[in-house]
Amino acid sequence: MFSLLTSLMLAQTTPPQETPPEEYVRPQEVRSLPGSLDDVPVFNSNSPEKIGGEGILLSTFPPEGMADPDAHLNFGFAGRFDMFAHHVYGAVDPDDLTSMYVGVLVHNPGDVPIEIDVIEGASYLSQPDAPFISLPPLVETPDGDVFAGPGSRAMSDVLRGRQRTELPPTVEIAPGEDVMLLNAPIPVAELDPPLNGRSTMMRLRSDDIVYVASLAMYAQSDTDGMERAPTVEEWRSLLESGSLSEPRDLAPTPLDATGEFRYGRVSGVAIGSRWQTTVADTADLQFLNIPAPEAAISYPISSLVRGQMGTEQVQTASMVVRYSDTAYQAHGNYGIEYDLLLPLYNATDTTQQVVIRLETPIKEDRLSQEGLRFFDPLPTQTFFRGAIELQYRDDTGGRRTRYFHLSQRRGQEGEDLVQLAIAPQTRRPVRVRLLYPPDATPPQVLTIYTLAE
Repeated sequence: MFSLLTSLMLAQTTPPQETPPEEYVRPQEVRSLPGSLDDVPVFNSNSPEKIGGEGILLSTFPPEGMADPDAHLNFGFAGRFDMFAHHVYGAVDPDDLTSMYVGVLVHNPGDVPIEIDVIEGASYLSQPDAPFISLPPLVETPDGDVFAGPGSRAMSDVLRGRQRTELPPTVEIAPGEDVMLLNAPIPVAELDPPLNGRSTMMRLRSDDIVYVASLAMYAQSDTDGMERAPTVEEWRSLLESGSLSEPRDLAPTPLDATGEFRYGRVSGVAIGSRWQTTVADTADLQFLNIPAPEAAISYPISSLVRGQMGTEQVQTASMVVRYSDTAYQAHGNYGIEYDLLLPLYNATDTTQQVVIRLETPIKEDRLSQEGLRFFDPLPTQTFFRGAIELQYRDDTGGRRTRYFHLSQRRGQEGEDLVQLAIAPQTRRPVRVRLLYPPDATPPQVLTIYTLAE
């Protein structure tokens, strides 16, 4: 699940690991995360991750009248839905550095106008918008100006409720007409190597049924021979006459297979946009007893098949429609929001110091030992880069909202996001929010740790 763009760029910037990593175990409890995903559909366009040529990336249009019926999944969106797309383009011919455009076309099949509200949204290139840079494991970023990669930056914007100025707040579609929600280039001409990527995330609301397609087309030429964006008519022609973009990604392994396993890239409609819950000991109690001193409790984030961390819980969004050569589930939960309330409670007779962390332990399905495994020294590959928000009352009672950017390698223990002094017989709630970023490799864990007395 590690991004192709990330792998290629890090290969140029990351020195080889000199000392082989060794594992160590941190004894602790790991629990299933309470709650579940909501039922908001997500247009999820991530296969092929690397675009090799023009064509259809994902279409939920009806197949009737299309040149390649198998390229159209026949799913209509109405009400709340999300649109996520993450693609890379590298010039096939080094002598042809034409930009590749990615378009998101929306169609109104009805006989009355439809309005689509763009609630939040962002779209960024790797170069120059958000290059993959080396960052410390934890950086506080109140203004959102710390990021590494386009997925990291886009998710940070949406987490903060922002909307890019190039995205209109409302789009009206006349009966039987099409509009472009996105018509943006992936340029490569000034890059060495000629490789770039774009991550896009939008939260949308439509007042009636619409069909959506993401498409790839080379930049067109204007009368002066300069690059221009394709028109909506050119995009529509590609949708009707084109086929799936090739080459295709490697097909996934069936979920119940044994032996070697391949998750595959996602292309289809997933069900679930947000995991919002109260993380309590039980649903009835509605509070979370903090661990004993020098002990921890962790909850998986984005657990998946063969990565359940001993909980028997798969958080991955299910696919309601998909292409047969793409992932069976939305492995990684890219773009999904985790909105978790931790009603921390100190049942002891002394004040306890409690810290909260997000961490990237070594992936396991069933825990091989009584605890989570980590590496020392750390491998070179980054497994998580993205923003996280914490809301809580500080030790003076003041309301705090803080944002951090995390960069974690595989098997890395997390830094303390916050430390709270919790008085005896007192509850202190903490709200944790993040949008699971593209270019991350699941799972992670959210950890509550009580310091020694």
